[in-house]
Amino acid sequence: MALLITHECICCDICVPECPNEAITLGKKVCEIDPDKCTECVGHYPEPQCKQVCPMDCIVNDPAHRETPEQLMDKFNRLQKK
Repeated sequence: MALLITHECICCDICVPECPNEAITLGKKVCEIDPDKCTECVGHYPEPQCKQVCPMDCIVNDPAHRETPEQLMDKFNRLQKK
């Protein structure tokens, strides 16, 4: 499942450099996660790094992008080939 940053985000951008897939960018009001690039750090780390550093605890599972661990690993493998 890709992750989503909620409206509680203060756009501090601390999560941006933590994403190994470069899926997080600064939005107009909050940071945004590209679900096509987010693997929840599968393939890189045992847990999502953005969630570890977020001071607002505003990064949640995106219900619109449900994925199994296997699908996340497939996405990781596809991204590595680019």
